[in-house]
Amino acid sequence: MSSVLVIAGSDSSGGAGLTRDVRTLTQLDTRALCVVTAVTAQSDRQFTAVHVVPAEIVQAQMTATLATCRVDAIKIGMLATRATVLAVAATLPATAPPLVLDPVLASSSGGELLDEAGRSALCAALLAFGPQAVLLKGGHGEGPEATDLLLASNAPPRWLRAPRISAVRRGTGCALSSAIAAGLAAGLELTTACERAKQHVTRMLQHAD
Repeated sequence: MSSVLVIAGSDSSGGAGLTRDVRTLTQLDTRALCVVTAVTAQSDRQFTAVHVVPAEIVQAQMTATLATCRVDAIKIGMLATRATVLAVAATLPATAPPLVLDPVLASSSGGELLDEAGRSALCAALLAFGPQAVLLKGGHGEGPEATDLLLASNAPPRWLRAPRISAVRRGTGCALSSAIAAGLAAGLELTTACERAKQHVTRMLQHAD
């Protein structure tokens, strides 16, 4: 079984964050390794509080996991602060496995999940790693299809299409990025991993209550 290291915050309602990441990876037969960056108190309707895990503790979690576990891909979600961004960037291995960054900026229930200084630091760290592809999501658009655009450095642009579903469910971004990481961890080519991930999210929305 392949393994994905998830670096993200928790969500007390279980709708997004680490809970959604772990659920997604389990559904895709992938082992989840977890580094907690923050603890949030939120629901579908409101965001009430956040406790940021100190950057040195985030770094210690990463160091321990990378030293003792096989990691086939890394998914990064909520980072909360500049200090955490810098700590994560500094701790990633020089020869990192496939890395999926979901730049979580705000909760759909209204809370800020990455401060302004953190956003600037994230952009600098991302450029330093030399991203090879970007997936632009179209789930909040209009029309009969939810269309995403995959831009890769070594391939022409690729449109990923699925029927638009009116159901609303928090954590779709977490699920999508975790599913992509699961595919890459399993050795799938990037486009295939993204297509499979989009199919997973579509099924998730189809079964939303």
